[in-house]
Amino acid sequence: MHKKLIVSCQALEDEPLHGSELMARMAVAAKEGGAVAIRSNSANDVEAIKRATSIPVIGLVKRNYSDSEVFITATAKEVKELLKVKPDVIAMDATVRNRPNDEKLKDLVQLIHEHGDTLVMADIATKEDAIYAVECGVDMLSTTLSGYTADSPKQKGPDFELVEQLCREIPIPIIAEGRIQTPEQAKRMLNTGAWSVVVGSAITRPQLITKSFTDYLYE
Repeated sequence: MHKKLIVSCQALEDEPLHGSELMARMAVAAKEGGAVAIRSNSANDVEAIKRATSIPVIGLVKRNYSDSEVFITATAKEVKELLKVKPDVIAMDATVRNRPNDEKLKDLVQLIHEHGDTLVMADIATKEDAIYAVECGVDMLSTTLSGYTADSPKQKGPDFELVEQLCREIPIPIIAEGRIQTPEQAKRMLNTGAWSVVVGSAITRPQLITKSFTDYLYE
C-alpha cells in the first residue's frame, strides 16, 4: 500500500447504497480505478469484498454504545466478528477516550495479534492518541478521527498539520484519512510523508458528491 490509494467503501443502514453486494461492486470499481486496498464496515461487507476482489481489505465495525463515544471496532465483540472473516487489517478507534465496558485498547490489539497475521490500524485524532496507540502495539496509524473528537481541531479540509507531525515523530506507517476531497489533496498528503492515503466520501458516496455540486450551484 506504500504511496498508493486506499478507497473506503462504506454505506450505513440509512444510506442509499447500503448492502454487501453493492459495496462489493463499489470495491471492484475502485480496484479498476487503481485502488490498492479497500476499507470496509461490517463483517458481511468485508467477506463480500474479499470474494469480489483480490486486494487487501481493512475491516471495521461501527456500533454505538451508551457508555462511550468510541464506536469504531470498540470492543472484543466487534474484533471477534471481524476475525472470523479474516480481513488483512482491522481498524479501530485508538483514541485515549474510555471504551465501552471499560475494555482496553492494548487487550484488543493483543487479541488480534494472537489470531494470525492480521494487522491493526489505529484510528486517531491527536498526537496524544498516536503515542497511546503506539504504546499499545498497533501496526499503523490513520488520522481518521481528526476533527471528530472534542480534543481535535475542527476544520473543513484535511488535517495536513497532524499528518506532517506524525510522519516526523512516529516510527510506524501513517495513513492519511479524513476529508480528503481532491486528487491534489491526496497527492499533498503523500508528499507530506504519509505512507498511503484513504479517500471515501469523495469517491464512494454519490449522495454527498451530488450535494457538493448542488450546494455550490444553488448557493
